[in-house]
Amino acid sequence: MARKPNYQFERMERQRAKDAKKAARLEAKRQKAEESNADNDGVESPGGESDGAPADAPDGPREDDAPDR
Repeated sequence: MARKPNYQFERMERQRAKDAKKAARLEAKRQKAEESNADNDGVESPGGESDGAPADAPDGPREDDAPDR
C-alpha cells in the first residue's frame, strides 16, 4: 500500500533545502567580493569617478539631427 503523503512536511523540507542553498551561494559571493576587495585595496580606477556616466555627454541634437521623441 502506498504511503500517506505529508504535504506540509515535504514542502518545509524543500524550503529548508532551498534556503540552505541560497545561504551557501550568498556566503560564496561574499567571500569572492571580500577577496576581490582585498586584491584591489588601495588601487583606484583610472579616470577618477566610477559612476559609469560619460563625462562629455552632448546635450544638443544628435549627429543625425533627428528630433527627440
